[in-house]
Amino acid sequence: MTMDAVWIVDDDQSIRWVLEKALAREGFVVRAFASAAECLRALDEGAPRVLVSDIRMPGASGIELLQAFRTRRPGTPVIIMTAFADLESAVSAFQGGAFEYLPKPFDLPAAIELIRRAVEESAREAPAEEHAGEELEMLGQAPAMQEVFRAIGRLSQSSVTVLITGESGTGKELVARALHRHSPRAGAAFVALNTAAIPRDLLESELFGHERGAFTGAQQTRRGRFEQADGGTLFLDEIGDMPAELQTRLLRVLSDGQFYRVGGHQPMRANVRVIAATHQDLEERVRQGLFREDLLHRLNVIRLRLPALRERSEDIALLARHFLQKSARELGGEAKRLSPQALRVLQAFAWPGNVRQLENTCRWLTVMAPAQVVHAKDLPREIREAVDTSVVVEGDEMPGVGEAPVAGEAVGAAEGAGAGGASRSGQAPWSGVEQEAAKAGTGPNGAQAWSQLLEREVAAQLAAQGGTGSGQAHGELMQRLTREFEATVIRTALRHTHGRRIDAALRLGIGRNTITRKIQELRLEDDEGAER
Repeated sequence: MTMDAVWIVDDDQSIRWVLEKALAREGFVVRAFASAAECLRALDEGAPRVLVSDIRMPGASGIELLQAFRTRRPGTPVIIMTAFADLESAVSAFQGGAFEYLPKPFDLPAAIELIRRAVEESAREAPAEEHAGEELEMLGQAPAMQEVFRAIGRLSQSSVTVLITGESGTGKELVARALHRHSPRAGAAFVALNTAAIPRDLLESELFGHERGAFTGAQQTRRGRFEQADGGTLFLDEIGDMPAELQTRLLRVLSDGQFYRVGGHQPMRANVRVIAATHQDLEERVRQGLFREDLLHRLNVIRLRLPALRERSEDIALLARHFLQKSARELGGEAKRLSPQALRVLQAFAWPGNVRQLENTCRWLTVMAPAQVVHAKDLPREIREAVDTSVVVEGDEMPGVGEAPVAGEAVGAAEGAGAGGASRSGQAPWSGVEQEAAKAGTGPNGAQAWSQLLEREVAAQLAAQGGTGSGQAHGELMQRLTREFEATVIRTALRHTHGRRIDAALRLGIGRNTITRKIQELRLEDDEGAER
């Protein structure tokens, strides 16, 4: 029986090729398969030290392949790759016993180092559990959100107390529900209580319940949230606002699981996992004498920090598309799309209300925007007035959120152009050069015609500046034309490869990391649904 070092399973030939070549250069023995079925047939004759598999492929999925390895080769570390930046993929991978979760696009050196570590370390074993087909709970490609997804996956078989911190609207309750949903307590109740929303004199009864006659109006015995959550999870939101006397009672429950109903004398017990959340700095509240230090230590077993939306602006396009589609389903219409300029405004906005505010904005746009494509002028006034208008006109043109590019479109038409379509220098924007090039016709041997058009455009831009011009003005022109050139080349390559970044990078002769960085810097968007 042979023992190969690394097996790669992915239906994307370009991903298999890149990983195979990179691993071979590092001295690994590699076998690559286009499907889980091929891999499982090979498993009858041998086994790898490490399996690296895509999660979604025609036929059997990566999760099913992972489960087969857990049964037949339980000691093999499995690394799951996915182009879908969603929580379900991460949780399914970890609950299935995966060694690590690798979202696409990945940094190739980091991926090789992860595979190297997997070869050296023993595999983790965990019960296989699949949650295919469930609705997405959270979305995010930003590194900070990927860390949250990984944490939820790692905590999926635990009932440890968790403290979630983050600004209002970042999705703390979503995380709490995900922790419950992917825990051994998933079959029991999830009970949520916002401690800041309950009047101070009623909060104790809400938490612990009361006996009949305990106070005026208590006409019957009532079970509190702890009893309602018995066997499940109790989510205490805005824990930083809890009154001091109730902090003491909560500390005792967390310590020994025992409490009394209001007006009661019989001790009660409840098997409850507590997840707390706050937007406040609890350490500062402790220094101010407003929060018990021992309660903080009791709650702060595992802390998850949710990033503000302004800290992960790269996720705004993904989230906006999701919320626009969700609103369209709710209202029974077609999902609206964001124009490139509208998306730039949303990405430049500070979002004090975070993801919740973005979702409400998308719901507002679904109802109020006059056309299917939402332009910058259609956005709510408070957003337009808070963003520098230059953000709208700067940057190269790109397809809107949820909108595939149109063949033959002008890639750089928006760069330096105002609402009237003229550039800041008063000349026609870069799209004029493209239009002239289209008329002249350029082919494989048309480099001279192309360079002449470029020379003519640069000369026109310099002449329009008047006088000698400042060094800063020249620098802006050079930077703008360079951005337009790079955007045009990369965008055309992506269109040619149907959005496949690896293929585009190979055809252009640049690295995968380079094209990913350029797409981010130039604010380009791939075709909707394109593989990453």
